[in-house]
Amino acid sequence: MEKQKNAVGRRKEAVTRVFLSKGDGKITVNGKDYKTYFPLVYLQNQVEAPLKLSELTGKYDILINAAGGGVKGQAEAAKLGISRALIDINPELRPVLKAAGLLKRDPRSVERKKPGRKKARRSFQFSKR
Repeated sequence: MEKQKNAVGRRKEAVTRVFLSKGDGKITVNGKDYKTYFPLVYLQNQVEAPLKLSELTGKYDILINAAGGGVKGQAEAAKLGISRALIDINPELRPVLKAAGLLKRDPRSVERKKPGRKKARRSFQFSKR
């Protein structure tokens, strides 16, 4: 049996560990099928994107452990993790995935709350009298 490849994907507070192994295309997230874990179609498309681009849909079983953040962050973290694992298996896929922007870790995250403010930038309501 071929050794399974693994990679980590991150987005906002979400972290996913992705394990790729030869199989029939089953994608499992935290023990559930990805279509039940990500009920929204556009989140399912995020997870499938690297496979569709590299035309490997149905060739690998993918096991994803997702933690932290929200559903959208986890879906995008899974996308990055799958892309990195695919490159581990076949480095020739790199230009295709890079051109689609699937290898860039999105650095945006929540700005910290500042002292004397309600949120990061939002101030308390000003009262003239």
